[in-house]
Amino acid sequence: MSCIRVGSVGIGGISRHVHLPGIERSPDLKLVAVCDIDPEALRYAQEKYGIDEAHCFTDYHDLINCPDVDAVDISTPNDVHYEVALAAAEAGKPYAVEKPIVMTGEQADHLAQVTKERGVKSMVCFSYRFKASARYAKDLIERGLIGDIYHVDMQYYQAWGLPMCNTPLVWRFEQKHTGSGALGDLGSHALDLVRFVTGKEYKRLISHTGTFVHEREKLDSSGMGKVDVDDFSNYFAEMDGGTAATFRITRFGFGRGNYQTMEIYGSHGAIQYELDHAAPDVDEIYVCMGEVGQESHTFTKLPIPDKFKVDQMQSFADIILGKADGKAATIEDGRVNQHLVDAVIRSGETGEWETL
Repeated sequence: MSCIRVGSVGIGGISRHVHLPGIERSPDLKLVAVCDIDPEALRYAQEKYGIDEAHCFTDYHDLINCPDVDAVDISTPNDVHYEVALAAAEAGKPYAVEKPIVMTGEQADHLAQVTKERGVKSMVCFSYRFKASARYAKDLIERGLIGDIYHVDMQYYQAWGLPMCNTPLVWRFEQKHTGSGALGDLGSHALDLVRFVTGKEYKRLISHTGTFVHEREKLDSSGMGKVDVDDFSNYFAEMDGGTAATFRITRFGFGRGNYQTMEIYGSHGAIQYELDHAAPDVDEIYVCMGEVGQESHTFTKLPIPDKFKVDQMQSFADIILGKADGKAATIEDGRVNQHLVDAVIRSGETGEWETL
């Protein structure tokens, strides 16, 4: 396959800032079709990427069935992921889908099953797997350089939910469209990133979730609408080997943009992964290792080797072309993640530990 022709469904913020630029950067991908129910979104794709009228669709079935489309890119609200990805799998076309992949664990199980049965290649866009410092941290752990892992502490803070931001009732605040709030939006990333970097599976967890702002102005200015998802989600988890993990997730982290910190403490060393600390979207890694590091309490910033620097949408192309490095999230990773999200929701409602 000389050039993979991609049709993209959902031309919103994540598509415009991540997916479409990534497709344009890739020497192996070409954007040939788009789909959105919003005419403005289609005009954007026409003007920005030169997509002709015949390849601008309002029904995703038409895009998937278009003979000019080899692979499908899915960046819709969460409640549409399942039906679009399932249609792509049933049509035998590779797909990349945003997270969380679906609304429930049952949907995730079915989508994963059909994808496997049809032999369709897939990628879930857990984008922080493509941060070079996260991949470097994974490599250090796989080489045994910090020994047995005792603790992982994961923090993911944004600020746009604060009352002062006056964010209206966008789809991310409505359960029927998003499934969960900060948990699905940010917490699913955190769950996947810790699992990816440590190589450990989750055994059980307990959570505390809540909502600070219960009403927001409707997008049509017709009044106030109800927020029925979480604004924050904190949870504890036990992982393989007894590793203890903590997660702090919120959209109410004053002053934060897309702020992440992951601290990993082992028997012979510690790693700190950072995103958005030094500058927006800049990722860094610090380590403390050996007796000297232990005695001096010194964490050293490491330069990141070029081999850990990869691109998300190019990784999708590599999966299709059969030359992937095996580190991008598959539909099976998405399925595992969805069950974890469901468990956090259940635990938040009952206050009880959930065995996984």
